[in-house]
Amino acid sequence: MTRRAYRAAVLHVRDDPSRAPEAVAWHPDGLLVVEDGHVAACGDHAEIAPGLGADVTVEALPGRLICPGFVDAHVHFPQVDVIGAWGGQLLDWLETHTFPAEAAFADPAHARAMAPLFLDQLLAHGTTSALAFCTVHRTSADALFAAALDRNMRLIAGKVLMDRNAPAGLLDTPETGRADTEGLIREWRGRGRLGYAVTPRFAVTSSAAQLAAAGDLVAAHPDVLLHTHMSENRAEVAEVARAFPEAADYLDVYDRFGLVGPRSVFAHCVHGGDRALRRMAEAGSAVAFCPSSNLMLGSGLFPLKRACGCGVRTALATDVGGGATFSMLSTIGEAYRTGQLQGETLDPLHGFYLATLAGARALRIDHRVGDFEPGKEADFVVLDLAATPLLARRTAAARTAGELLFLLAILADQRAIERTCLMGKTAYARGGH
Repeated sequence: MTRRAYRAAVLHVRDDPSRAPEAVAWHPDGLLVVEDGHVAACGDHAEIAPGLGADVTVEALPGRLICPGFVDAHVHFPQVDVIGAWGGQLLDWLETHTFPAEAAFADPAHARAMAPLFLDQLLAHGTTSALAFCTVHRTSADALFAAALDRNMRLIAGKVLMDRNAPAGLLDTPETGRADTEGLIREWRGRGRLGYAVTPRFAVTSSAAQLAAAGDLVAAHPDVLLHTHMSENRAEVAEVARAFPEAADYLDVYDRFGLVGPRSVFAHCVHGGDRALRRMAEAGSAVAFCPSSNLMLGSGLFPLKRACGCGVRTALATDVGGGATFSMLSTIGEAYRTGQLQGETLDPLHGFYLATLAGARALRIDHRVGDFEPGKEADFVVLDLAATPLLARRTAAARTAGELLFLLAILADQRAIERTCLMGKTAYARGGH
């Protein structure tokens, strides 16, 4: 048994603080105790320290904030090389930037080279769990899973299913997509900290036959997720309506194939109506709110207040490479700006919840990660509150946890990530790996 303790300011939330303010656990002089890769205790230093044995090493981290590792509820592994690409809205952007970048992953060597880069970017920005798209190529998922297993990272991913409206080199068929997915589930699901998501790109690029196959796969494997896009862009929504005229709306397309349920994660949902929100809430489905890419691609403003009011599980996501940053802290800031444009002010503590425990709940891994409840896996981030002179000056004046979080979301950058730990072990350290 190995035990180690970390003394710093500590913050986590045990529930949505917009509904349960008492769920905020804020310890200005806190202690996080890790035992064999799991949280043994978390609370005020004055309460926990006297009970520690003399053999427990306590690392003092003054001027630091320890919080749970961030959970990215929707990100694209093969889009690292198009992050920051200029011009176009969604459908044009896919044709111009995304599809050419994804075609390169037909080469297994390219996929193996990109997977460590992608995961190391997540870790360098404090993200310890993610739900990721691969490409249509089975080898892209193999490469990503292998790299995540090597890092002992909690990752859920899936090979894209896409059998129409894309370049020939990026298409599969309902039959080959099903076979590849079944093979990947057998190979990787449950190894280390890995999970699988059945991943049709969106209804524009999957035929009815392929969506039906995806529904069969989800039904046959009760421990996998369904991960796709929905209602991101008005032109996309119109295209889906033309392709599936019998459906009541975009969500109904998926519903008809058994793809709307408690294990479903729908990215974007910018233009979904109240019927779709109510149906997702009823089904227990989750929305991945992607404010950075919604703004970058001109897709629109996600109605966070309305979605939460309908009871829809909602989490934050970077959506790299449509999104312009791997940083979930910056994504909280983008979510705040999105709310401001709609006359809604996002509470920083709610934003923090969306980037941690809510993401774990959306991915159905909240029994493992998302907060510092004893017994959970010790994935955490050490944030340097004085990473820049301006950040140091402003955070020194913060009076509450909410003020501190807001300053980090608006002013911090990658330099504020001092350390990222997976199950108590350092996976990223600023200045060295």
